[in-house]
Amino acid sequence: MKKAYRIRKNEEFSAIIAKKRSKASSSFIIYYDLKKEEHGRVGISVSKKLGDAVHRNLFKRRLREMVRQVVDLDGSALDYIIIIRKGFIDKSFEENKKDLEKTIKACRIN
Repeated sequence: MKKAYRIRKNEEFSAIIAKKRSKASSSFIIYYDLKKEEHGRVGISVSKKLGDAVHRNLFKRRLREMVRQVVDLDGSALDYIIIIRKGFIDKSFEENKKDLEKTIKACRIN
């Protein structure tokens, strides 16, 4: 995933989370809001409770690849903040990918 498609500033994370639009599954919590740029963006967060830096970075790399395969950010009307939950660790890549796809489809702004 290109860096232009990532949300990195704490203010942007806080603004999207403050809107309180979210969907949850056993592996993820996804907060979403209307996009601020000409394309959708994704921010990823992993708690220190899920492991040391090596494992957290591994989880983020896996999630970025899942997002690249599942989400069309150029055609997306939303920005996403994805928080990895403990259930992510116990599932395989394919199971997490299906879970992400199902949760992203549930994200809609009425």
